[in-house]
Amino acid sequence: MNVSEAVASRRSIRAFLDKPVERDVLARVLAKAQRSPSGGNTQPWNAIVITGDPLAALLGRVAEVIPQGLAAYSPEYNVYPPELDGAYQQRRFGVGEAMYAALGIPREDKASRLKWFARNFQAFGAPVLLLLHTKRYMGPPQWADMGMWLQTVSLLLREEGLDSCMQEAWAVYTKQIRESVTIPDDHIFFCGMAIGWGDREAAINSFEVPRAPVEEAVSWQGF
Repeated sequence: MNVSEAVASRRSIRAFLDKPVERDVLARVLAKAQRSPSGGNTQPWNAIVITGDPLAALLGRVAEVIPQGLAAYSPEYNVYPPELDGAYQQRRFGVGEAMYAALGIPREDKASRLKWFARNFQAFGAPVLLLLHTKRYMGPPQWADMGMWLQTVSLLLREEGLDSCMQEAWAVYTKQIRESVTIPDDHIFFCGMAIGWGDREAAINSFEVPRAPVEEAVSWQGF
């Protein structure tokens, strides 16, 4: 698989096959991902990779508090800016509506939508969950570095035939994550990444996710 094929076939997978992922495969991917760029070669990413009983324990801990709703949330940063508007908000809303349409869940069926949203915190059935964190004093440039590392990991997973879903949603349950795995107090939790063999036949993994034309994002000068 070349890079273009990996980019084209990568998507946020929200249904996984019941098939384990070998540690050797993940170790190979993560070793290669250490070549990801970072400002000043700081390499600010720190990750915990869990499966089996540790993953089940985390999912169970979060399942206990989901009925509490917003009262159980403990994010350490805003997943989306409160001021999000215009095309950015439209794209966020649009992909959510497309997802629920693929599942056949209308907007008025709030209970079914909430039930599906809770699948985030089952890692969508993935057998592996990666939890990413960094020093609290790291700034926007280092968070951008973590994003480049995540993208590198996701493309290398595609090279292995694996799939992933980067999940900032996990940030709302930082308290429960810290109770389940060891993240230093002077680190901030960023996001999760569900990893496994994607069920590419599932409707949730086949709806179209449009991208803005390049003209909306890029301007050209001097050409």
